Amino acid sequence: MLLPAEIESKTLIPALRAILARKLSGEHKMREDGISSILGVTQAAVSNYIRGVRGDKRLIDKLLADDHVSEMINGMCKKMASDKAYTPSSLSMFIGLCNYVKSSLLICEIHHKLESDIDEKVCKECETMLLKCTDT
Repeated sequence: MLLPAEIESKTLIPALRAILARKLSGEHKMREDGISSILGVTQAAVSNYIRGVRGDKRLIDKLLADDHVSEMINGMCKKMASDKAYTPSSLSMFIGLCNYVKSSLLICEIHHKLESDIDEKVCKECETMLLKCTDT
């Protein structure tokens, strides 16, 4: 049984980094070394994100299909491209994006694709916990 934090670290964060790397490279014409500095990963990781080797393609498509996620990502990219750095504001935006994915229960869809045999009682308890965490 995967915990929400494991899903976030193993699938969500790499997918978000892939989206950001591609947008910073393609739309903002940033170099891989600059992107790696901003995202706090190696240049090789950025190359893999851009080429589609890292980050689940189906999850990336799912995230980009959500208008609010796309809007948040575009805002982050503009901020990161203009600052050329990962700032406290960028960190806050990234955390906000992850929190939105949890509070909108998109993370539950991700989890069900990873583990199809989740006990419904456990699923409901987790859902309740996720919704409580975002209410405070």
